[in-house]
Amino acid sequence: MIRFENVHKTYKSGSDALRGVSFKIDDGEFVFIIGKSGSGKSTLIKLITREEKPSRGYVLVDRFPISKMQAALVPVLRRQIGMVFQDFRLIESKTVFENVAFAGEIVGMPPKQLTQMVEIVLSVVDLRHKANAMPLELSGGEQQRVAIARAMVNEPKLIVADEPTGNLDPQTSESIMALLEEINRNGTTVIICTHDSNLVDRMKKRVIEIDNGLIVRDELASGYCARKFSESDDSAGGAK
Repeated sequence: MIRFENVHKTYKSGSDALRGVSFKIDDGEFVFIIGKSGSGKSTLIKLITREEKPSRGYVLVDRFPISKMQAALVPVLRRQIGMVFQDFRLIESKTVFENVAFAGEIVGMPPKQLTQMVEIVLSVVDLRHKANAMPLELSGGEQQRVAIARAMVNEPKLIVADEPTGNLDPQTSESIMALLEEINRNGTTVIICTHDSNLVDRMKKRVIEIDNGLIVRDELASGYCARKFSESDDSAGGAK
């Protein structure tokens, strides 16, 4: 569970990235975070991963109080979070198997268990047959699937994806989102920052929109743009 309560973030430059943000994301949810560049999306993600601390307010991530937690607990928190990036961030000198295993090696997973987990997650992303390939031998979509496998290897409770389809064609983007949706159906919380309006519209998940450091919309089963209510909706109490 993730909870933000009246969260403010002001950088040393004086820039107010977040200005009183409050929301809650329950375990097992699938949420899109949207907003134009500079709206505060990246800051919000950095608070969840404890790359930043709030200037004011309260952030709780899986029972970890972000602003008060000891530095020694930060790696423990991050083991619960799988990160997926727009630029894949694979190590070009390592094979697909080695790239995925690297995330487990960092946290000290026993070798036998790690090998089993890598094989499992590569099967999930349908890349077990590419285990010995190098990243540059793969398509963009395959590289992103490797990145998702790497994010899954520690069995995180939460996957955070920052523009995961930004460098992919529409068809490949849909397959990546279908994979993330399947991971979510198995119980993992998924949060995606994106500008891809077509995917957000098609998937109809919860949408949190940030503008100038404020949450301007938080809707279930929504699209990239705010829903337009008809007069009948309004008369029935549908518009608030």
